[in-house]
Amino acid sequence: MGIFDSILGRSKPPPADLDVLFAVPQAVISLQTQGFAPTGSGSVCFRDVEGNADDVVMAEAEQLISSSPGSTVTRSEDRFGFHWLTVTRADADVSGLVTDLHAVNSSLVDAGFGSALLCSTVTFTTPAGKPYALVYLYKQGTFYPFAPETGERRDNALELQTRGLIADDVPVEQDLTKWLAIWGAPGLG
Repeated sequence: MGIFDSILGRSKPPPADLDVLFAVPQAVISLQTQGFAPTGSGSVCFRDVEGNADDVVMAEAEQLISSSPGSTVTRSEDRFGFHWLTVTRADADVSGLVTDLHAVNSSLVDAGFGSALLCSTVTFTTPAGKPYALVYLYKQGTFYPFAPETGERRDNALELQTRGLIADDVPVEQDLTKWLAIWGAPGLG
């Protein structure tokens, strides 16, 4: 941070703690005890950067992950213009999935695109068979549950219940205003 940034009150956000993603398998165990089932799918959401430098990084990450047997990678863009890279593991191995997501995130950070990272998701089905995600916010370094319903509504009661369930496993975002609705995220609707 430069002198002018401090005078003008600007600050740089802290770098994302990508390694906290490796705590997700413990949260998965807690969720499974209540009937949640991991789908074997997860995504990384990021803002597109001008030029094709980030496209090159994504293509390299795709190639690396796709070389693992049983892993597929797809790219998509949501209606808000955010880009998603989705990894699906045929074996639904959450530890492997988290490793793949970490590789995508690390590739972007190492190439200088860390500020473009928005969130990562690991998707589940609820005991009632509905979609559910554990969402990691890079800029906060915390997770929150997201339980979408039809018609762009959320199951807030389920989100609050599962917050308590995973609180000992992963750092949970305490500010509920940061629990953003990620409508149209891959695997959630």
